[in-house]
Amino acid sequence: MFTRLLPSSRRSFSSLSEEEILALAIASEEEDASIYLGYADGLRQQYPASAKVFEVMAEVEQTHKNSLIEIFRTRFGERIPLIRREHVQGFYARKPDWLRKNLPLETARAEAEAMEQQAARFYREAAKRVSDASTRQLLGDLALAEEGHEDIARMLTEKHVSEEAKSDEDQNARRQFILTYVQPGLAGLMDGSVSTLAPIFAAAFATGDTWSTFLIGLSASVGAGISMGFTEAAHDDGKISGRGSPVKRGLASGIMTALGGLGHALPYLIPHFWTATIVAAIVVFFELWAIAFIQNRYMETPFMRAVFQVVFGGSLVLAAGIFIGNAG
Repeated sequence: MFTRLLPSSRRSFSSLSEEEILALAIASEEEDASIYLGYADGLRQQYPASAKVFEVMAEVEQTHKNSLIEIFRTRFGERIPLIRREHVQGFYARKPDWLRKNLPLETARAEAEAMEQQAARFYREAAKRVSDASTRQLLGDLALAEEGHEDIARMLTEKHVSEEAKSDEDQNARRQFILTYVQPGLAGLMDGSVSTLAPIFAAAFATGDTWSTFLIGLSASVGAGISMGFTEAAHDDGKISGRGSPVKRGLASGIMTALGGLGHALPYLIPHFWTATIVAAIVVFFELWAIAFIQNRYMETPFMRAVFQVVFGGSLVLAAGIFIGNAG
C-alpha cells in the first residue's frame, strides 16, 4: 500500500518520445516472437501441428520488428534505446518464461489471442502520439495487422492443423488433463472421503463430543492430504508415464484428499451431536455420489459399476466406523 505513495521508477506512456515509442514497439515485437517460439517448443512433442502455427506467428512478429527497425534506422540512426514493457506505467505485462511452460493447448491459444489484442491497443495509442507521417502509417498498419492476427491464426490453423490432427490434439489435451489433474484428484477424493469415514464416525459415536470429533477429523484429513500429496509427487516424475508435472499431480491429490475428509468433519463444528451427525451423513451421501459421477464422466467407468464400487464400499466403511464407535 505504501509503495503507491512513493514516486514510481516507471515512465508514463505520455512522457515517451517518438524514438522511445518505436524502441518499445521493437522490444515488444521481439518479446512476443520469443513467446510464440516458446509455445511452439512446449507444444511440439504432443501437438506438432499447433506448434507449427505458433512458429509461423513468431515469423510474422519478426517481420513486424524488422519493419519497425527499418523506420527507426531511417529517422534516428543505429542505436536503439533500451526500453521495455516493464519500464512503462500501465503497460500490459507478459508472464515470465517459467510461468508459461507446459501450458495446456487451449490456454496457449487464449494467451496468444490476448497478446494480439493488447498489441493492437498499444499501436493505436502509439499512432496518436507520433507526428511523422510514415511512422504513424506504419503504427496504424501494425494495429490493423495485430487486430487481424486472430483471423491469421485461424487461417494458419486451417492450413497446418487438419480436422483429424485437431481432433487428435484435443483428445491428447483432454487425456493430459485427466492424467495430471483428474486421476490424482479423484484418487485423493476417494481416499479422503472413504478412508476418514471410519475414524470420524467411530470417534463421534464413541465420545459423543462434536468438538473432539471435529479435531480428529481435521487431523485425519490434513494428515491424509499431506501424505497423499507427497506420495503422488514422489512416486512418479511423469517423464516416462507422461502423467505431467509431479507438483501439479501432488497438489491435486493432496488438496482433494483433505477436502474429501473435511467435508464430513466440518459438520461437527455444530455443537448438537445428532444435528452434526445427520449433516455429516448427508455430506457423505453427496461425496460418494460425486465420486461415482466423476469416475463415470472422466474415467469412463460404467455408472452402475462406479456406484457399486464407491457408494456400496463407502457405506461399508461408514457402517464399520459407527459399529466400532458404539462398541466402545
